[in-house]
Amino acid sequence: MSETAAPFPMAPQTRDGNASIRVASALREAILSGEYPPGSRLLQEEIAERLGASRVPVREALKALEADGLIVVVANAGAWVSKLTLAECDEVYQTRERVEPLLLRFAAPGITEPLLDHLETLAATMTETGDVEEFLRLDRSFHLSMYEPATTFVLSDLVHRLWNTTQPYRRAYTRMMDTHSQRIVHDEHHMLITALREHDIDSAERVLEGHIRRTRLRLAAHPEIFADDNTPTRQKGPSWPLQ
Repeated sequence: MSETAAPFPMAPQTRDGNASIRVASALREAILSGEYPPGSRLLQEEIAERLGASRVPVREALKALEADGLIVVVANAGAWVSKLTLAECDEVYQTRERVEPLLLRFAAPGITEPLLDHLETLAATMTETGDVEEFLRLDRSFHLSMYEPATTFVLSDLVHRLWNTTQPYRRAYTRMMDTHSQRIVHDEHHMLITALREHDIDSAERVLEGHIRRTRLRLAAHPEIFADDNTPTRQKGPSWPLQ
């Protein structure tokens, strides 16, 4: 795959003034699906041509994706898909271990039986699929749907950003899972649902914390995933490569 290109589908043309939203949506889907791997450079001219948009909405879309934690924009240099070092990924996962159980506690009063039934369906479908991308999509939907009832000032936005930042590394972790690891992941999903049905938020928090920690420890055992390729990881100023 080219460093500057990814085969995402052409977005439909619109005349409703929401061009930047359309471009951001197409790029977000491409990044989260892995079509743009970490460190890929995003060229405004290429994106504008592919998506049939002018450079202004493309520039606004890139700003939105940067706020989402999906890309890094360097003034007068360009934009790259976010990538993490092993230490940075470890920090993000340790943060998730602490803040996602809290977000689940905020969400718990609003988790209804229909939502729990929906989570059961997602968990069952994950058990049956052998496709990595489908599993990632279902797993993301499972967790973020579980948090959706929470009304928070900053926590929900933070968790969404952390999920975006770690998406490529969740993909790497999923590809490494053996049958035993897969069974543990599926069991933990069902344990979460059971604890929430029983209104046992303390147990749900403990399961969720361990669920996230297991991914962090498995990734830490594979530093080759984070091999440096001289592309930007986060804003560091003029020392970043400008090519």
